[in-house]
Amino acid sequence: MSAHASSKGPPATAKRSGPLHRWVLPIKQPVPVNPALLEHAKERADYEQNRIADKITAFSGSMAFVYIHIIWFGSWIGFGVEKYPFGLLTMIVSLEAIFLSTFVMISQNRADAKRQVLADQQWRTVQDEDRQNKQLLELSEEILKLTKEVRGYAKLAEADHEQNEQLLDLTKRILALHGGRDVEPGKPA
Repeated sequence: MSAHASSKGPPATAKRSGPLHRWVLPIKQPVPVNPALLEHAKERADYEQNRIADKITAFSGSMAFVYIHIIWFGSWIGFGVEKYPFGLLTMIVSLEAIFLSTFVMISQNRADAKRQVLADQQWRTVQDEDRQNKQLLELSEEILKLTKEVRGYAKLAEADHEQNEQLLDLTKRILALHGGRDVEPGKPA
């Protein structure tokens, strides 16, 4: 083992960003952050055939797959494995196309399942937000009702205050008349 391999080197992601990875190896899909998609991926990974299909689909959708085929077809024709019209090569390519189209459909089904998971989660979120909006509207109506009641009580209190002021003035006048003194309304006796 080399000294570099035993020492703490750069993280694995740094190694994957080299020219070989950029031009040949399949790009690794980012890990989803949505909890519903994480749960869906976990459930999907429980089945080996799903893991195999995902790896084949990832590889067949990469530039490495294209490069291998360029080398393979070039070698087949260049080394003269068979004569023109390349019947065996045509059959191999046709079978490969059948299998690849199946894997593309498997990948499409997987993408549809992911979209359905997201749509279901968004629908639940919309339902929760709708329920919260209804609660907020009910609270707003209650606040409006209470505000109107408080204003009504304030008007009553103001009217009572004015009536009490009038009664106080009247009482002061009556006392002033009985006591022989003139007292102006609104002034202390």
